[in-house]
Amino acid sequence: MNEKDVKKETEKSKITKFLVQTVIYLFLFIIAIIVIFPFYYMIISSLKDLAEYKRSVPTLWPETIHFSNYSKAFETANLGVLFKNTLYVGVVSTVLSLVITVISAFAFARLEFKGKNVLFAGLLATMMIPGELFTITNYITVTKLDWLETYKVLIIPFLVSVFYIYLLKQNFMQIPNELYLAAKVDGTSDLKYLWKVMIPLALPTLISITILKMMGAWNSYVWPRLVANDEAHRMITNGLRNAFTATDGQTDYPVQMAAVAIVSAPLFLVFIFLRKYIMKGVSRSGIKG
Repeated sequence: MNEKDVKKETEKSKITKFLVQTVIYLFLFIIAIIVIFPFYYMIISSLKDLAEYKRSVPTLWPETIHFSNYSKAFETANLGVLFKNTLYVGVVSTVLSLVITVISAFAFARLEFKGKNVLFAGLLATMMIPGELFTITNYITVTKLDWLETYKVLIIPFLVSVFYIYLLKQNFMQIPNELYLAAKVDGTSDLKYLWKVMIPLALPTLISITILKMMGAWNSYVWPRLVANDEAHRMITNGLRNAFTATDGQTDYPVQMAAVAIVSAPLFLVFIFLRKYIMKGVSRSGIKG
């Protein structure tokens, strides 16, 4: 092959690479538009009045911007109380869940006891059961315990997550066992070794678990709707459901959209600023999605 043919093949390869990259970026651009448009429409709808929102031909930008919808949404839905309830349930359940997850993952990763592998396999098997199947049995249980309309019913049933235990256990397994054996020779207790060595090394995974747990509490809907629908314990997702229906039966959708935008903002901020910790924690656990 002479120099001219080599140059021709090189140019052809560059053109092919350019076309492939163009198609890929065009595809990603279309996917991005599909994903972003609902959020864009939510924002612009929250700035319209009800008459403009109900037009048969929707507008892509409000004719008159109504920022008052946001203050009205905060007052109508009583978002202050809803935020307080959701944050309380989220923080308490996350802290307790972290304690249970860390201790359980450490036991399965480092301690030796009879039936450990069988027990862990049994826990993993429960992950194949849809969570909805536990709803009825959990409801019967909390009803017999007289936990309805309390914070306990929102926190305790979901403290244990087999997935989080498995995720953290995989991370602990990557820490050399020689460190644990050396610590035991020096007389270090299991709890001290866990606190001083394993938790600092597994911090990215713990941060990702914390974020995911808080987001789960923030987005929960079915269970809180079923067991704690009174005003004092209502979660933020349930509060948005019926807060904007007027006496004539009409729903003020722009105000409802404003409330949804307010509620969604913390999740957007968490994902934007902390997404690297989620990815880092999952990658360090040896799990690929």
